[in-house]
Amino acid sequence: MPLIESLFLQGLAIAIGACIGSFLNVVIYRVPAGLSILHPPSRCPHCLRPLAPRDNIPVIGWFLIKGKCRYCRTPVSWRYPAIEAFTAFLFWCVVAYFGTSLSILVLCFYAAFLSWLLALAMIDIDTQTLPNSLTQSGLVLGLIYQVSLATTGANGASNVASISKLLLFGIIGAIVGIWLLDIMRIAGRFFLQKEAMGGGDPKLAAMIGMWLGWQNVLLAIMIASAIGTVVGAIAIAAKNLDKQQQIPFGPFLALGAAISLFYGNNIITNYLAWFGIG
Repeated sequence: MPLIESLFLQGLAIAIGACIGSFLNVVIYRVPAGLSILHPPSRCPHCLRPLAPRDNIPVIGWFLIKGKCRYCRTPVSWRYPAIEAFTAFLFWCVVAYFGTSLSILVLCFYAAFLSWLLALAMIDIDTQTLPNSLTQSGLVLGLIYQVSLATTGANGASNVASISKLLLFGIIGAIVGIWLLDIMRIAGRFFLQKEAMGGGDPKLAAMIGMWLGWQNVLLAIMIASAIGTVVGAIAIAAKNLDKQQQIPFGPFLALGAAISLFYGNNIITNYLAWFGIG
């Protein structure tokens, strides 16, 4: 791909990502509260005044109002532009990493997958819940993604076999994800005599498995467990966390899934090659 075309595509990804990030802020705030994500339009949560178009400019809008509502002067959290900027960064990563090796359709699917993961991670941090509406819709979107991989490939009768293979790939990944997390949840309850994991975590694992397949969902869970253990140990050692306090596992699962999306196949290939397999 020519340099100018590549830079244009990356710039477009950043702009679209920032706009999607603005929408994710709405999702993160409204879905746990049981509010519509479409109506009413964006407004100040304190004075309920609708935001002006210039206030809705991703990232920049927050700086234009100097971090305060234009009408009631209530401070607006820095997290809003941060999520917009981080979503833009994720979209850029998809384009910069995969480039022209994948179709635009697949790049869009990957960006959507990361958007779902980010929204779920932030909601879990805020409320320690993973809404069914997001995990289930993410799983369905993963199913559509698997079908799209087949339908954009071979034609004719072979397409049926391709669709079946990819659907099986995703379904097995979803089953492995939800079963493994359920086993971990039951084991944690047995050994710790308390709930060690929320009911939404297995559903998130199922969603990840549908997108990435059984091998990568296993890798995502291993990465999530390792990072979660380290973070928890550090927090306890620093006395920022009580030993009885639960840490949301969803953000670690989301991080593990993102790492697996970009590097999973390479990690698995190198791991198998280290043992002389594959």
